[in-house]
Amino acid sequence: MTGLAADHLERGSVGLESGASVVGSSAAPGQRLPMLESLRRIVQEVNNAPDLERALTIIVQRVKHAVGADVCSVYLNDFDNRRHVLHATDGLRARAVGRVRLELGRGLIGLVSERAEPINLDDAVSHPRYQRITDTGEEHYHGFLGAPIIQNRKVLGVLVLRQREKRHFGDDEVTFVVTLASQLAGAITFARTNGELARLQDDGIPQRFLPGLPASPGIGIGTAVVVYPPADLNAVPDRRAENADNEAKDFLGAVEHVAEDLDRFAARTQAHLSAEDMALFDAWRLMLESDTLIDGTLSRIRAGNWAPGALRETIAEHAKVFDDMDDAYLRERASDVRDLGRCILTHLQKLAAAPIQYVPNTILVGDEISAMQIADVPREMLAGIVSTTGSGSSHVGILARGMGVPAAMAVADLPVGRVEGRELVVDGYRGRVYVAPGPAVRAEYQRLAEDDAALTNELQALRHLPAETTDGYLVPLYLNTGLVSEARPLGIEESAGVGLYRTELPFIVRDTFPGEAAQMSNYRRVLELFAPRPVTIRTLDIGGDKPLPYFPMHEANPFLGWRGIRITLDQPEIFLTQVRAILRASIGLDNLQILLPMISTVGEVDEALLLIHRANEELLEEGYQVKLPPIGVMIEVPAAVYQCEALARRVDFLSVGTNDLTQYLLAVDRNNAHVAKLYDEFHPAVLRALLQILAGARVHGREVSVCGEMAGDPLATFLLLGMGVHSLSMGAGSLLRVKRVIRSISRARAREVLKVALQCEDAASVRRLLLDALEAVGLGGLVRPGK
Repeated sequence: MTGLAADHLERGSVGLESGASVVGSSAAPGQRLPMLESLRRIVQEVNNAPDLERALTIIVQRVKHAVGADVCSVYLNDFDNRRHVLHATDGLRARAVGRVRLELGRGLIGLVSERAEPINLDDAVSHPRYQRITDTGEEHYHGFLGAPIIQNRKVLGVLVLRQREKRHFGDDEVTFVVTLASQLAGAITFARTNGELARLQDDGIPQRFLPGLPASPGIGIGTAVVVYPPADLNAVPDRRAENADNEAKDFLGAVEHVAEDLDRFAARTQAHLSAEDMALFDAWRLMLESDTLIDGTLSRIRAGNWAPGALRETIAEHAKVFDDMDDAYLRERASDVRDLGRCILTHLQKLAAAPIQYVPNTILVGDEISAMQIADVPREMLAGIVSTTGSGSSHVGILARGMGVPAAMAVADLPVGRVEGRELVVDGYRGRVYVAPGPAVRAEYQRLAEDDAALTNELQALRHLPAETTDGYLVPLYLNTGLVSEARPLGIEESAGVGLYRTELPFIVRDTFPGEAAQMSNYRRVLELFAPRPVTIRTLDIGGDKPLPYFPMHEANPFLGWRGIRITLDQPEIFLTQVRAILRASIGLDNLQILLPMISTVGEVDEALLLIHRANEELLEEGYQVKLPPIGVMIEVPAAVYQCEALARRVDFLSVGTNDLTQYLLAVDRNNAHVAKLYDEFHPAVLRALLQILAGARVHGREVSVCGEMAGDPLATFLLLGMGVHSLSMGAGSLLRVKRVIRSISRARAREVLKVALQCEDAASVRRLLLDALEAVGLGGLVRPGK
C-alpha cells in the first residue's frame, strides 16, 4: 500500500522503547523485541496488501491480537455525506461493516477526529460524548482507545480498540496503535482517488485527486506507462580494480555511448523544442564531459577502485554540490547528474533494458523521470508526465513546458508500482492527478482538455505579433536562460532578446575556473544567436548557496553570506577575466548588456564599474575593437530598493529579481516546507517595493525590467503594466501567455487594477482581485482550466 514511511516506524519505535511493558506479552519491562517485531511484521503485511479492503482486515486482526484487546475496528470519514462509516472490524458483528454510520462529529469517534489525537479511556460508557450503537453489540465494552488516521493534516478515519473490562491502555500500546494508524493513511488516500473506496461503500463518494506541484500547464488524459532507472548507483559496492587501464577504458567507452544517446534524443526532439529548451541537452553534454566527472572518476580508478565504484563516488560528490544549493534551478541539476551517472552505469554493466511499449496518449509516470526517458517517447503519443519527485525547476518540468505536455511533479502519494496501465488524468495547472477517474470526472476533464486545446491554438496565432496593449503600449518580452543551443528551431524569434543570461552553470560543472577563451566562446554563441536583439549577460552569481567544487565556501547562513558581486569584488581576477571574455564576445555584434547581481551598496557598483572600465581599456590596448555596453544592476536586496535612485544615477538600467527580493522582504525561504506558504510575490510589501524601484529609476530616466518568476505569471501582468515596467523577462513557456494578456487589456485598465490592489492588505486579496480581472477579459484559462 502507499503512504508507508520509515519515519513512522522509527517514531513508533522510539515511543515503544519508552513504554513499561511488551504488547501482547507477559515479558518483563526490559523485553521490547517481540513488540518491535510485531510492529514491523504488521507494517510489512499492510505494505504488501493488494487493496485497501485487505489492508484494513490485516490491521484489525493483527492489532487486536498484538494488544490483547477484545475488539479492533476502523471507521473512515465520509466528508461529503458527513458521517463516520465502519469499514472493518474484528470482534464486532460482521454485518455491521458498511452499515453502521455515525453523524460526522458525533460520539467518541467524532471526538478523536476533531482533536486529531489519540483518546484513551478506561470507561468509555461514562464519557459525555459516548454514543451507544446497538447494531454492533459494543454496549458491553468499557475500555476505549481511538487513534486518528491522518494524511496531510486531514483526519481520514479512526482506528479503535475496545475492551470488555475497564482498561487504560499503556503509553507503549498507544504509540503502537498510532504508528499503525499512520500506515493506513496513504492507502486510504489512494483508494479514494482510484475509486476503490467508492466500490466498498453502498452509494460511493466523489473521487479525490492526488496533490502535487504544477510543472507544465494543460490537461492530459491517457494511460499510465511507468518508467524506472535501469541501474542503481547506490547498490554498487567498492571493488578493487584488477586492471586500472581496462577499467578506465570501459568508463570512457560508456561515456561515449551516453554522448551518442544524447545526440540521438536531441535530434528526435529538436522539432518540438525552442532554442532555450534544446539547450538542456547542451547542459547534459557539458556535465557529461566536465572535468569533475571524467577526471574525478579516472582518478578514483587509478587509486584502485573499479569503474562502477569510482563512478558512484564521483556522482555522489558532484550531485552533493548541487543538492546543497539554495537556488531552485541549480539544485534540481543534482537529479541530472544522477541521471547521467545511471546512464553511464547502464553501459558499464551492459544492461539491455526491454523496450518500453508506449501506447497512444501515454502518461509517463516515475519516481524520478529523466529528460532522456521523455525524449524516448514519440511526441505524438505523449499526453502527460507525472513524477513523485522534482519541481517545476527540474529538467523534466522545463522540457514538459517546452514541449507543451501537461506535467505534475512531487505527487508523493502516487504508488508508482500500482498504476501501470491505469487511466490517469493530469491537471498541469494545479498539479493534480486522478487515478482511474469515474465517468463524471473524466467527462469534465475531457471538456477542459478541449477548452485547453482551443486556448493553445489561440495562443499560437499570436506568434510574431507584438506584445502591445490595446492602447498602443509596447512591452518587450525577453527570455531567461542559462545555456543556448547552436540549433535555431522555430519559436526563438518570439522573444525580443535575452533579458537574463545566467553564467553560473559552465563554472559549476568544471574542476577549475574556465579561462577567458572558453568563456568567450559560450558568450559569443548566445550573442550571435540573438543578434541584433539585445542579450543581457549577468556576471557570475555564486556564493554560499551556489559553491563551486574547486572554490569551497562553508557558511552558516548562505542567504546573507559571501555571494554574488561580493565574491567577484573580493576576487577581482575572477571578475576581470569574465568581463574581458564578455566584452570580446560582443565585438562586431553590439547587442550586449552587462548585469551586476546582488548589489546592496552604491560602493559595490562604483568598484565594479571601475573594473569594467579597466578591462575595456586593457582590451583596447591589446588591439581588440571592444565597446563599453550598457550596464545595469539587479535589484534583489531590500537595501537596493531604498537606494534605487542613487543606483540609477550610476548605471544604464535596473533589473528586478523578484524571487530573491520577495524572499528577503518576507524573510521566507521558499524552499523550506515549513514556511514556503508564506512566500508570495503578491504580498503588499513586494508591490510597494516595486513601485519605489520604478520611482527611483524614473528620476534619472532609467528603464526597469522584471526578470523573476513574477514576470512570467499572467496574473502579475496587470500589476507590472500598471506600474509602468518597461520590459519583462521569462521562460520560453510563458511568452505567449503573457503576450495574450498584454494584447487583451489597456494600460489604463491595468492602472485601475493596480490602484485597487494597492488597497489590499494581504496577498490572498490581491490574488483574488487579479484572477477576477483576468476572468473579466475571458483569460482565466491561462492560469486554471475551464475558465
